[in-house]
Amino acid sequence: MKLWKQLLISLVLVGVAFLAWSALYPGAHDVLSRNGLERISLFAPSGDVAANGAQSGSRAGQGGPRGGQEALVVVAPVAEGLVNDKLTAIGTGQAARTVSVRTLVSGQIAEIPVRPGSKVERGDVLMRLDSAEEELAVERARLTVNDARARAERLQSLMASRAVSSVEADQAQNSLDAAEVALRQSELELSRRTVTAPISGSLGILAVDTGDYVTSQTEIASIDDRSEILIEFFVPERFTSGMVIGKTVTASAVSRPGEVFEGEISAVDNRVDESSRTLRVRARIANADDTLRAGMSFEVSVAFAGERWPAVDPLAIQWDSTGAYVWQIVDGKAERVNVAIIQRNSDSVLVKADLTAGDEVVTEGVQSVRPGTAVRVIGGSERSGADGEPTAQSTAPVKTDRGSGA
Repeated sequence: MKLWKQLLISLVLVGVAFLAWSALYPGAHDVLSRNGLERISLFAPSGDVAANGAQSGSRAGQGGPRGGQEALVVVAPVAEGLVNDKLTAIGTGQAARTVSVRTLVSGQIAEIPVRPGSKVERGDVLMRLDSAEEELAVERARLTVNDARARAERLQSLMASRAVSSVEADQAQNSLDAAEVALRQSELELSRRTVTAPISGSLGILAVDTGDYVTSQTEIASIDDRSEILIEFFVPERFTSGMVIGKTVTASAVSRPGEVFEGEISAVDNRVDESSRTLRVRARIANADDTLRAGMSFEVSVAFAGERWPAVDPLAIQWDSTGAYVWQIVDGKAERVNVAIIQRNSDSVLVKADLTAGDEVVTEGVQSVRPGTAVRVIGGSERSGADGEPTAQSTAPVKTDRGSGA
């Protein structure tokens, strides 16, 4: 095929493609207008062809820039967002005091006068060991004390009549003192055959039964003082400065949804764990009605003042080679404002930028906006005031939180 025929076919194909694009693409007229080609627009909106032609001729005669037509945009007001205002962590509950009961001596259990799970007071008898030998030892020691006391009193009276020397009287007194010490030792051995509660609280399930032989290494039972529950949890190191003793916390047991318990921080560790970069914190909550147990899982929340940042619609965020930015509407014109994203939410993006609550940013029509471009707001937040000018919608602050526990 000859060259002129190939060129003719190519031109026809280009023309057909242009006609199809102009007819099917709704924004074809705007694209041609922004590039100064509105004269070849075959499907200009009715009522705009003559106006655009007049505007184009006027701009050509005045030497103005091309594409001076107002950009049609939809805007949304800037709100205010709050981050780092609440920390939520998962912790484990512990009893205020927990004691593991063991005997000081070995022996066979003769009696257990308490029931597992019962309430005990400090000094209540939990268990008695066989103490027959110790009781006999106490009786022998008591008899020895009586004999030594009688002999010492007799020698003291004889020394008054100079029938015995003072040395013999002193020896008798020393024998009496030694006998009394031996008696106290025997009584101590006998008292250790009885195991009593060291604290008041709830008795756990006993690990032994009557007749069992126990030693000082045998754990008999545990006693929990559940008047208060201590919750240990871990917080990221960025929250360490806010962890102070006495700060109010709220906790809810995972097993008891809907119930919220208030307490306060009772202890803060003195260093951050190097492996997890977290700080161990302990909170204390009241348990007057004894509904909580040690070992329960709790969700702990700690409130902070938080950090406030401008919040914009996610559609307003644009990107280029230099980073993120938004188009702000100032006096009817678009101005680019660079932003740094702080946090993304489902309905807003918190940014670090030179924006304040109430400023308007472009959310739709950004493809037609250029720096300094005059814009006309349609829909969105456009509301006519008394003077006919659009006014921005009022917005409430957007509150978010960001926090976790490990």
